[in-house]
Amino acid sequence: MTRPPTAAQRRVIDAADPVTGRLKGTEAQLTALVKRGLAFRHPRPPHDHFLTPEGHRVRQGVEQIHEPAGQAPATAGVFAARVGGEEEAPDTGPSRVREVHSAWQGLLELRRMTNPDGATDRPCGWERAHLVQAAALTLEAAGHRPAGRDSGGYRVRATPQPEAVAVHEADPGALRACAATLEQAGWQVGEHTEPRTRDRYLLASPRRA
Repeated sequence: MTRPPTAAQRRVIDAADPVTGRLKGTEAQLTALVKRGLAFRHPRPPHDHFLTPEGHRVRQGVEQIHEPAGQAPATAGVFAARVGGEEEAPDTGPSRVREVHSAWQGLLELRRMTNPDGATDRPCGWERAHLVQAAALTLEAAGHRPAGRDSGGYRVRATPQPEAVAVHEADPGALRACAATLEQAGWQVGEHTEPRTRDRYLLASPRRA
């Protein structure tokens, strides 16, 4: 949960290049958008700023305002892919589908802009810095069902291993489908067995080349 962008920041977001997501604004505005997770600074000169997947979502008008009962709108939810196991039941309605699609398109554009060769078929630096959210977005965008608190579906979790996440899914067929989706999106995936429970799970890492 975070405050919605200010009017000035919103104008910067709305004025972003419709294809690349390139931003123009004051240094203070761009820095504030980076801190909110709505923009990133390109690592190579001239170090321009571009929208992140969350920024693309806000720009396309699918930000979701959370209004506590009896209070005026005060906060806005920054997009977060469903990692599975959230307290509330997974939202599968049209608005959620639009949010996920927008975030996925933003992520593909982020890959194109930040991978040295402009490749969109493998993860970028942002994904390696946000492994759980990136893997979950990949799965949710492909139509896989995240687990509810007490229901089946995928669950993406961090691991002690560098640049690796674990994907759990009780249904063996669904687990294999998750593996295929991640591999198609540029992740290296291996299937493993948890020694104590004997449950099968995936270990996935972003492919670099």
